[in-house]
Formats: sequence, structure tokens, C-alpha cells
Amino acid sequence: MASTRSLTLIAAAAALLCSPLVLAQQQQALPAVTISGKAVDNAPVLIGGFGTTPLAKLPMQAESLSAERLKDLGIDSIAGLASVDASVGDSYNAEGYISYLSVRGFTLDNRFNYRRDGLPINAETALPLGNKSALEILKGTSGIQAGTSAPGGLVNLVVKRPQAVDSTVLGLAYSQRGTVEASLDWNHRVSDELALRVNASAARLDPQLRDAQGNRQLLAAAVEWKARPGTLVEAEFELSHQSQPDQAAFSMLGDTVPDPRSVNPRLNLNNQSWTLPTVFDGRTASLRITQQLNEDWRAQAHVGVQRLRTDDHLAFPYGCSAADGTYYADRYCPNGDFDLYDFRSEGERRDSSALDLSLTGKFSAFGLRQELSTGVLFSRFRSRFGGEAYNYMGTGNVDGSVQLPADPSTFDGNTNRDEHGTEFYLRDAVQLGAGWQAWLGLRHTRLQRRSAVTDGSEATRYSQSFTTPWLGLSYAVSPELMAYASWGEGIESDVVPNRPVYANPGQALPAMKSRQFEAGLKAGTRALDWSLAWFDIRQPAWRDRCDGSGDDGSCLTVADGRAHHRGIEATADLKWSGGGLLASAMRLRARNEGSTLDASLNGLTPVNVPQTQVKLHARQDVMSGLQLQGGLVYEGPRAVLPDNSVSIPGWTRLDAGLRYEQRVGSQQWTWRAGIDNLADRRAWRESPYQYSHVYLYPLAPRTVRASLEVRL
Repeated sequence: MASTRSLTLIAAAAALLCSPLVLAQQQQALPAVTISGKAVDNAPVLIGGFGTTPLAKLPMQAESLSAERLKDLGIDSIAGLASVDASVGDSYNAEGYISYLSVRGFTLDNRFNYRRDGLPINAETALPLGNKSALEILKGTSGIQAGTSAPGGLVNLVVKRPQAVDSTVLGLAYSQRGTVEASLDWNHRVSDELALRVNASAARLDPQLRDAQGNRQLLAAAVEWKARPGTLVEAEFELSHQSQPDQAAFSMLGDTVPDPRSVNPRLNLNNQSWTLPTVFDGRTASLRITQQLNEDWRAQAHVGVQRLRTDDHLAFPYGCSAADGTYYADRYCPNGDFDLYDFRSEGERRDSSALDLSLTGKFSAFGLRQELSTGVLFSRFRSRFGGEAYNYMGTGNVDGSVQLPADPSTFDGNTNRDEHGTEFYLRDAVQLGAGWQAWLGLRHTRLQRRSAVTDGSEATRYSQSFTTPWLGLSYAVSPELMAYASWGEGIESDVVPNRPVYANPGQALPAMKSRQFEAGLKAGTRALDWSLAWFDIRQPAWRDRCDGSGDDGSCLTVADGRAHHRGIEATADLKWSGGGLLASAMRLRARNEGSTLDASLNGLTPVNVPQTQVKLHARQDVMSGLQLQGGLVYEGPRAVLPDNSVSIPGWTRLDAGLRYEQRVGSQQWTWRAGIDNLADRRAWRESPYQYSHVYLYPLAPRTVRASLEVRL
């Protein structure tokens, strides 16, 4: 029945695409359209931090993915980046919930590793992409751009701004089994000085995953005003809403990883009669004023605010109390039973604000041409929570058949947090002559943080200051080929949990300093862009040293060992007449090292980190306006348990798509269709070890999608 329905939908998508082929014969033939694999060729990467320097000339690995490319691939959430770049992976990505990514094997911190037009934002929400022109990924230790952040990299969302030419773009998209979305992108230039762009969308969400119906809306506007010669004022706001039940994961059954072929990937264990949607509401706005001081220097003030509200609900499977009295703390029972909890956390509020004041310019000193950027970033974050429900309801089963009563009563306290940060930064690109260039970065951060349980108890407060340097050196071997090496540091900051079991509760831990060394080659021609990089990242680890009694003061948090990730990344964008191939691959050796508290972990691979990833996306024009597309995603085996005694095998997914462009009168019509997981492969997509528990997420089943975009 499922395959019949899929074939029917595929046939419907094909029929939908036949109509423009017939119309095309009646219209004037258009020249062949070639879709470039790079998002914005030779455009500056905001997340790189070196002004107008294009990506191809930066001594770091970064990627910029345009909105057009994301549409071609059917990506509508941050989680979709895991299918595009080999250095990016899933890290607890559940349908309907927050997107979590890993870069170079390190899970990004959604509180500190995300930017929006270069300003820090909180990503503990559903981030809309409808008003984003590009997504940027910086790979590697991010101290050059962030005061505190997890190692691995940063993600930057680039907001759509007014364009030079008036346009109206209407969109309609469908995804199996019933998700439908309508969108508007309206751009209007009122005068030479004033322009406006509005993006709006509304979606009914009905994905392949069962019991996950919901809705999503977005309204955004951006204004550009040239107040006077040399003065540019840019303002924008964004209102977003998503309401959708999220996905409860599978797990090990006793000592066994279930065969993914025996599990229905459409089954959602969050399917109780009382299941409520998780609701994400966001309000974001920014104002940027750029003043050109002279031909070489400009000053900029950029302020942004973000207001998030979340109602988090889940019928939450966790562990299992077996009938024979055995308790499985980190997995489900061998017969598929699990303990089910009614989890609710409503009215969560996360408020962020940031002000960046910067000065950028070019000058010569001691006979050396330099491009300097310096400034200060002030940031504030405040989170407020109410009571939390986490109530045991009884025993469920992975067949999804058991229904249990609800218990929404709240009794658990949550943790409110406040943070003030001030970051002074300087970046300098120095031309040394004869093809050599030096890159210097320095960021000094001052933090003030405090937290307390919602009833005011267990309060902590601390201040901390640190400096993170970054150095790079590049050499132009030829006009098309560059060699480089770089070294940098990043910082994570935390405190000992304020619990009686700790001997040092609430004490600020020394800043955890990660270090990365990277060396690589970059080349670019009309036919081929490619890069090759070797990296080595080391991050200290904190562990609890306890005497085993469980008494108050029996545990101490101490530095113990490190995470050591070393690997090779390769990317290539091969272009030929009417087609091309975009490829990326990463071979990663991630290990735990140097632990004295638990030496058994030394030499083991972190959970949910594959050793090998390969991502391929091909395109070929087959007739005027029509392009066929194909994709391959391979991810290697992943450890399921910290002791590496259990793992899930690697998997390969094939995708197919097409894009057709035609003129209908004065309008430009763009049709897209695709089939994700063409072979309907069954596999465990990822194995996150979260909340001291094993979770397994299945690869999404074969899914048909189609869309139409009309540019008036």
C-alpha cells in the first residue's frame, strides 16, 4: 500500500511537470540555465570576519549556501544542512523540534554557536528560513567570532534585504504526505533612496511522520534607506510561529539495537491522546547603520533583539522498569516496553539583545597594505521559566499501541539564567608581498553570569575574562591556487552545578580552552573550485570525581582528559557546459584521551560521531530550461554507547530532483520536484546519547516533494 501510494504521488508530480513542458513548446525557447554549486560566487562571507575578502581567499574552511540551492534540495530547516556538507552532521534532530548540528564531530551549542547577520542569537527554537538569503557555516574553532562557543564552528543566517529591481515572487510547495506551504517575496524600490522587501509564508504541516500535524507562519520585512550620501540605514523585523508535536525517539531494546527494517519510520511514539504540540514563537528585529567615512574607511552600528517563547510538550519515553524488577536506565526493555513520562514546560522565555560597534578600513603601514576591522560587541541574554512537569504515567511500547492517562501537574523547578558579555575584537589582514598574506585576530571577552532555580534557590553568580587569539598565513602559489595554515583558540565557560552532592557547588570553572590547527589548499577556476584541509582540534573535558557514597559534598568537578578530533576535509565544485557536480567528504578521527578518572574511555570514539561522511549533488541540463538533479549522502557507522560496545552501521541515501524554468508572458516560472530517499532505504540515521540515555532516529522514508515559484 505504501509503495503504491508513493508511485501514485510520483506519477502526480511527473504529470504536474509535464504541463510546463507542453507550454514550453509554445513559448520562445530560453537559453539553458546552469545552476552553480556555490551559493554566492566570490561574495564576502559574513561569518569569516574579514570584510570584503571572498571565501576563496580566506585561510579557513567555510561554506555559503544560497536560498536557491536550499530550495532545490527541499531544505526548510537548519537540520537540513546535515545533508549538504560532509563536515556537518545530525546531533539529536527530531521532527518538529529544535535543530541540533555537529561540525567536525562537535555538537554546536544552540545558545552560543549561531549568528544572524553576524550578531549572536539563541537557536533554542525553530529558526525560519523563508526570509533568509543564505546560510553560512564556519568550520573550526570559532574564538575569532564568538566570545564563548563550542568548538567545531558557527552557523550564520543571512537575512534577505531589498534588491535593486522590483519583483514579486509567489510560491507554492507540497511535500508528501500533506504538507502544503504558500509564500510571498515582494521587493519594491520606492525611490533611489528607499526600498522595501516583505516575506510572508503559511504552511500546513503534515509530514511522513505520523501524529505530527501542525502549522507554521512567517512575516518579515526589511527596509533600506540611503539617508544621505555615504549613510545607509537598514532595518528589518521577523515574526515567526511553529506549532507541531515533535518526534519521540526509539532506543536499544535491552542489549540489542533493533533492526531498522523492522521499525516503521513513520511511527511517532509521541502519540498519546493528550499529546500537545511544541510551540515556538519568535520576534526578531535589527537596525544597522553604515557610515562611509571616506574611500577606505567606514563605521557601523548594528543592534539586534530577539524574543522567544516556547511551550515544550512531549510524551517522553525514558528507560524501563521491567516486570522482573530489572531497571534499564539508559534504554528500553528487551520486549519493547518503556517508562513514559508526561513532560511539559510552558511559557519559556528567552530574550537576547546585541549591539556591535565597528570600524573597518584599509591603510598602509611600514610599506605593508592592511585591511583592519575592530570594534566592541555588547550582548545580553535573559531566560525565564515556569514550573516543569515530568510525571511518570506508566509503561508504553515501541509498537505505539499503548494509551496512558495524562498528568499535567507541575512540580519541578527550572533554571533561570542571565548573562552580560562585552567583547573587544580586532582582525587584520596584512599583505606581506610576493604572494604572502598574514591574518591576525584577537578577541577579549568579559562575562557576567548568574542563575537560580525558579523558586530563587541554588543561586550562582560569577565573572570571567579571557582572550582568544587567531593567526593565519596564506601563500598564493598561482592566481588560482592558495596554500594556508591557521591556528586559533575558542572558549567554553561553565560552573559546577549548584547541588548538595558537589563539594564546590556554584563555583566557576576555569575557562575551557579549545585549540585548532588547520592547513589546507584552495583553488578556483571557471571549470573547478576545490579545497583540501587537514585539521586538529583539542578540547579539555570536565568530569565528576565522586567517592561513591552519594552523600552531600561527595563529588568534585575536575579537569580530566580531552576530546581530540583530527581529520581531512575535501570539497570540489566541478562545472561543465550544462551541468556540474558538487562533492564534499570528511574523514574524521575523533577520540577521548587522557582520562584518569575513567581510563576505559581513552582511545574510544564519541557517541554519534561517524568516521566518514560523503555528500554528492549532481546537476545536468537535458533540454532548454530543464535540469535533472541527483544526490548521494553516505554516513559511516556511529557508536551507540560511550564504551563503543554497540554501534549502528553506516548508510547511503539517494535523492533525485528536477528543476524547470520557463517564461509565461512576462513571468518567470520555476518548477521543482524531488524524491528524497529514492530507494526507501531503512536505517538508523543517528544515535544521540542524550540525558544519559540511548536514542535512535530512523532515516526518513521515501518522500515526494514539488513546488512552483512564479516571478511576476
